[in-house]
Amino acid sequence: MKQYIVDAFTDKLFCGNPAAICILDKWLSDDMMKNIARENNLSETAFVVKENQNYKLRWFTPADEIDLVGHATLACAFVIMNEIEKGLKKIVFETLSGDLTVTKNDDLYEMDFPAYQLTPVPITHKMIDAIGATPIEAYMGRDLLCIFENEFVIKSLKPDMEKLKQLDGLLLQVTAKATTTDCISRSFAPKLNVYEDPVCGSGHCHIVPYWSDKLQKDTIVAYQCSDRGGMLYCKRNGDRVILSGKAVLYSIADIKIQY
Repeated sequence: MKQYIVDAFTDKLFCGNPAAICILDKWLSDDMMKNIARENNLSETAFVVKENQNYKLRWFTPADEIDLVGHATLACAFVIMNEIEKGLKKIVFETLSGDLTVTKNDDLYEMDFPAYQLTPVPITHKMIDAIGATPIEAYMGRDLLCIFENEFVIKSLKPDMEKLKQLDGLLLQVTAKATTTDCISRSFAPKLNVYEDPVCGSGHCHIVPYWSDKLQKDTIVAYQCSDRGGMLYCKRNGDRVILSGKAVLYSIADIKIQY
Protein backbone atom coordinates (compact mmCIF):
# COMPACT_ATOMS: atom_id res chain seq x y z
CA MET A 1 0.00 0.00 0.00
CA LYS A 2 1.39 3.38 -1.01
CA GLN A 3 1.71 6.10 1.61
CA TYR A 4 2.70 9.67 0.86
CA ILE A 5 3.81 12.28 3.38
CA VAL A 6 3.09 15.84 2.32
CA ASP A 7 3.85 19.14 4.05
CA ALA A 8 0.67 21.23 3.67
CA PHE A 9 0.10 24.99 3.84
CA THR A 10 3.69 25.62 2.77
CA ASP A 11 5.96 25.42 -0.27
CA LYS A 12 9.05 24.50 1.79
CA LEU A 13 9.96 21.11 3.20
CA PHE A 14 9.94 20.81 6.99
CA CYS A 15 7.43 23.66 7.27
CA GLY A 16 3.64 23.66 7.31
CA ASN A 17 1.80 20.61 8.63
CA PRO A 18 2.85 17.09 7.59
CA ALA A 19 0.09 14.60 6.77
CA ALA A 20 0.30 10.96 5.77
CA ILE A 21 -1.91 9.99 2.82
CA CYS A 22 -2.78 6.32 2.26
CA ILE A 23 -4.22 5.45 -1.15
CA LEU A 24 -6.42 2.35 -0.87
CA ASP A 25 -8.15 0.02 -3.31
CA LYS A 26 -10.65 -0.88 -0.59
CA TRP A 27 -11.20 0.08 3.02
CA LEU A 28 -9.10 -1.31 5.83
CA SER A 29 -10.65 -2.11 9.18
CA ASP A 30 -11.01 0.82 11.57
CA ASP A 31 -8.52 -0.84 13.94
CA MET A 32 -5.93 -1.11 11.18
CA MET A 33 -6.36 2.55 10.19
CA LYS A 34 -6.02 3.58 13.84
CA ASN A 35 -2.84 1.50 14.16
CA ILE A 36 -1.32 3.07 11.04
CA ALA A 37 -2.15 6.55 12.35
CA ARG A 38 -0.52 5.71 15.70
CA GLU A 39 2.54 4.31 13.92
CA ASN A 40 2.88 7.48 11.83
CA ASN A 41 2.38 9.64 14.93
CA LEU A 42 1.53 12.70 12.83
CA SER A 43 -1.40 14.94 13.70
CA GLU A 44 -3.42 13.23 10.95
CA THR A 45 -3.25 10.25 8.62
CA ALA A 46 -5.78 10.29 5.77
CA PHE A 47 -7.22 7.23 4.02
CA VAL A 48 -8.88 7.56 0.63
CA VAL A 49 -10.75 5.17 -1.67
CA LYS A 50 -12.10 6.08 -5.11
CA GLU A 51 -15.72 5.11 -5.66
CA ASN A 52 -17.26 6.04 -9.03
CA GLN A 53 -16.09 9.59 -9.84
CA ASN A 54 -15.61 10.77 -6.26
CA TYR A 55 -13.21 9.87 -3.49
CA LYS A 56 -14.23 8.81 0.00
CA LEU A 57 -11.91 10.31 2.60
CA ARG A 58 -11.43 9.57 6.30
CA TRP A 59 -9.01 11.13 8.78
CA PHE A 60 -7.40 9.63 11.88
CA THR A 61 -5.34 11.26 14.62
CA PRO A 62 -3.06 9.08 16.77
CA ALA A 63 -6.05 8.80 19.14
CA ASP A 64 -9.13 8.32 16.94
CA GLU A 65 -11.09 9.26 13.83
CA ILE A 66 -11.97 12.96 13.45
CA ASP A 67 -14.76 14.65 11.51
CA LEU A 68 -12.92 17.46 9.67
CA VAL A 69 -9.26 18.08 8.80
CA GLY A 70 -7.93 20.81 6.53
CA HIS A 71 -4.24 20.13 6.00
CA ALA A 72 -4.70 16.41 5.34
CA THR A 73 -7.47 17.18 2.81
CA LEU A 74 -5.14 19.59 1.01
CA ALA A 75 -2.35 17.01 1.14
CA CYS A 76 -4.68 14.31 -0.21
CA ALA A 77 -5.74 16.50 -3.14
CA PHE A 78 -2.08 17.28 -3.82
CA VAL A 79 -1.22 13.56 -3.99
CA ILE A 80 -4.14 12.65 -6.24
CA MET A 81 -3.64 15.58 -8.62
CA ASN A 82 0.14 15.15 -8.89
CA GLU A 83 0.72 11.40 -8.43
CA ILE A 84 -2.51 9.46 -9.10
CA GLU A 85 -4.55 11.40 -11.68
CA LYS A 86 -2.10 13.91 -13.10
CA GLY A 87 -3.80 16.90 -14.67
CA LEU A 88 -6.92 16.64 -12.52
CA LYS A 89 -8.02 20.12 -11.37
CA LYS A 90 -11.02 19.40 -9.15
CA ILE A 91 -11.89 16.67 -6.64
CA VAL A 92 -14.99 16.04 -4.55
CA PHE A 93 -14.29 14.17 -1.32
CA GLU A 94 -17.12 12.40 0.51
CA THR A 95 -16.45 12.81 4.24
CA LEU A 96 -18.05 12.82 7.68
CA SER A 97 -18.53 16.57 7.17
CA GLY A 98 -20.32 16.16 3.84
CA ASP A 99 -18.93 16.68 0.35
CA LEU A 100 -15.72 18.73 0.30
CA THR A 101 -14.50 20.17 -2.99
CA VAL A 102 -10.84 20.94 -3.66
CA THR A 103 -9.85 22.94 -6.76
CA LYS A 104 -6.32 23.47 -8.02
CA ASN A 105 -5.62 27.08 -9.00
CA ASP A 106 -2.00 27.35 -10.20
CA ASP A 107 0.02 26.25 -7.14
CA LEU A 108 -2.81 26.85 -4.66
CA TYR A 109 -5.27 24.17 -3.55
CA GLU A 110 -8.63 25.74 -2.70
CA MET A 111 -10.82 23.83 -0.24
CA ASP A 112 -14.52 24.57 0.26
CA PHE A 113 -15.28 23.82 3.93
CA PRO A 114 -18.21 24.43 6.28
CA ALA A 115 -17.84 27.33 8.73
CA TYR A 116 -18.50 26.57 12.38
CA GLN A 117 -21.23 28.49 14.17
CA LEU A 118 -19.59 30.39 17.03
CA THR A 119 -21.36 30.88 20.35
CA PRO A 120 -19.90 33.33 22.93
CA VAL A 121 -18.90 31.63 26.19
CA PRO A 122 -17.72 33.06 29.53
CA ILE A 123 -14.01 33.37 30.23
CA THR A 124 -13.41 31.22 33.31
CA HIS A 125 -10.59 30.90 35.84
CA LYS A 126 -10.24 27.26 34.70
CA MET A 127 -9.71 28.47 31.13
CA ILE A 128 -7.15 31.11 32.16
CA ASP A 129 -5.26 28.61 34.33
CA ALA A 130 -5.06 26.01 31.54
CA ILE A 131 -4.00 28.45 28.83
CA GLY A 132 -1.67 30.53 31.01
CA ALA A 133 -3.05 33.86 29.79
CA THR A 134 -6.34 35.75 29.83
CA PRO A 135 -8.31 35.95 26.57
CA ILE A 136 -10.40 39.00 25.77
CA GLU A 137 -13.15 36.90 24.14
CA ALA A 138 -14.07 33.22 23.96
CA TYR A 139 -16.36 31.25 21.65
CA MET A 140 -17.42 27.64 21.21
CA GLY A 141 -17.83 25.81 17.90
CA ARG A 142 -16.50 22.29 17.57
CA ASP A 143 -13.42 23.78 19.28
CA LEU A 144 -12.87 26.40 21.95
CA LEU A 145 -11.77 29.64 20.25
CA CYS A 146 -9.99 32.21 22.42
CA ILE A 147 -9.14 35.72 21.24
CA PHE A 148 -6.11 37.52 22.67
CA GLU A 149 -5.01 41.12 22.74
CA ASN A 150 -1.97 40.84 20.47
CA GLU A 151 0.20 38.44 18.51
CA PHE A 152 3.00 38.44 21.09
CA VAL A 153 0.73 36.68 23.57
CA ILE A 154 -0.04 33.99 20.97
CA LYS A 155 3.64 33.39 20.25
CA SER A 156 4.58 33.09 23.93
CA LEU A 157 1.77 30.79 25.11
CA LYS A 158 2.77 27.60 26.94
CA PRO A 159 -0.54 26.02 27.94
CA ASP A 160 -0.83 23.15 30.40
CA MET A 161 -1.83 20.17 28.25
CA GLU A 162 -3.39 18.14 31.05
CA LYS A 163 -5.51 21.10 32.10
CA LEU A 164 -6.52 21.77 28.48
CA LYS A 165 -8.05 18.29 28.41
CA GLN A 166 -10.53 19.47 31.05
CA LEU A 167 -11.83 22.39 28.95
CA ASP A 168 -14.86 22.15 26.68
CA GLY A 169 -14.27 21.82 22.95
CA LEU A 170 -12.31 19.26 20.95
CA LEU A 171 -9.30 21.52 20.29
CA LEU A 172 -8.16 24.87 21.61
CA GLN A 173 -7.73 27.56 18.94
CA VAL A 174 -6.01 30.81 19.97
CA THR A 175 -5.81 33.86 17.72
CA ALA A 176 -5.05 37.58 17.63
CA LYS A 177 -4.84 40.37 15.08
CA ALA A 178 -1.42 40.41 13.37
CA THR A 179 0.85 43.04 11.86
CA THR A 180 1.94 41.36 8.61
CA THR A 181 -1.19 39.25 8.03
CA ASP A 182 -4.81 39.69 9.08
CA CYS A 183 -4.49 37.26 11.97
CA ILE A 184 -2.15 34.88 13.72
CA SER A 185 -3.03 31.64 15.51
CA ARG A 186 -1.98 28.42 17.20
CA SER A 187 -3.86 25.14 17.73
CA PHE A 188 -3.63 22.66 20.61
CA ALA A 189 -5.20 19.19 20.59
CA PRO A 190 -4.10 17.15 23.64
CA LYS A 191 -7.45 15.29 23.64
CA LEU A 192 -6.34 13.82 20.30
CA ASN A 193 -2.79 13.06 21.49
CA VAL A 194 -1.52 16.04 19.47
CA TYR A 195 -0.09 18.70 21.74
CA GLU A 196 0.26 21.41 19.08
CA ASP A 197 -1.11 21.04 15.58
CA PRO A 198 1.40 22.86 13.31
CA VAL A 199 -1.25 24.26 10.92
CA CYS A 200 -4.92 23.51 11.52
CA GLY A 201 -7.27 23.91 8.56
CA SER A 202 -10.45 23.02 10.47
CA GLY A 203 -9.38 25.47 13.17
CA HIS A 204 -9.61 28.21 10.57
CA CYS A 205 -13.24 27.25 10.03
CA HIS A 206 -13.59 28.94 13.44
CA ILE A 207 -10.90 31.60 13.07
CA VAL A 208 -11.85 32.95 9.63
CA PRO A 209 -15.56 33.55 10.43
CA TYR A 210 -14.52 35.46 13.57
CA TRP A 211 -12.03 37.72 11.81
CA SER A 212 -14.23 38.16 8.76
CA ASP A 213 -16.94 39.60 11.03
CA LYS A 214 -14.48 41.55 13.19
CA LEU A 215 -12.54 43.13 10.32
CA GLN A 216 -15.59 43.46 8.06
CA LYS A 217 -13.86 41.76 5.14
CA ASP A 218 -14.42 38.50 3.30
CA THR A 219 -10.77 37.78 2.44
CA ILE A 220 -8.46 36.83 5.30
CA VAL A 221 -4.74 36.05 5.15
CA ALA A 222 -3.86 33.92 8.16
CA TYR A 223 -0.53 32.79 9.61
CA GLN A 224 -0.21 29.89 12.05
CA CYS A 225 2.85 30.58 14.17
CA SER A 226 3.81 27.09 15.31
CA ASP A 227 7.48 26.10 15.18
CA ARG A 228 6.94 24.90 11.60
CA GLY A 229 4.66 27.79 10.57
CA GLY A 230 2.09 27.88 7.80
CA MET A 231 0.18 30.33 5.60
CA LEU A 232 -3.51 30.13 4.71
CA TYR A 233 -5.32 32.27 2.15
CA CYS A 234 -8.96 32.31 3.17
CA LYS A 235 -12.32 33.62 2.01
CA ARG A 236 -15.65 33.74 3.82
CA ASN A 237 -18.56 32.69 1.64
CA GLY A 238 -21.73 32.72 3.73
CA ASP A 239 -21.73 29.59 5.87
CA ARG A 240 -18.71 28.23 4.01
CA VAL A 241 -14.98 28.99 4.24
CA ILE A 242 -12.57 28.72 1.30
CA LEU A 243 -9.14 27.70 2.62
CA SER A 244 -6.25 27.87 0.14
CA GLY A 245 -2.67 26.78 0.54
CA LYS A 246 0.35 25.21 -1.09
CA ALA A 247 1.93 21.81 -0.48
CA VAL A 248 5.16 19.93 -1.07
CA LEU A 249 5.89 16.19 -1.21
CA TYR A 250 8.28 14.82 1.43
CA SER A 251 8.24 11.06 0.88
CA ILE A 252 6.63 8.01 -0.75
CA ALA A 253 6.65 4.68 1.06
CA ASP A 254 5.25 1.15 0.88
CA ILE A 255 3.38 -0.01 3.97
CA LYS A 256 3.81 -3.75 4.39
CA ILE A 257 0.42 -4.95 5.57
CA GLN A 258 -2.01 -7.55 4.31
CA TYR A 259 -5.53 -6.51 3.30
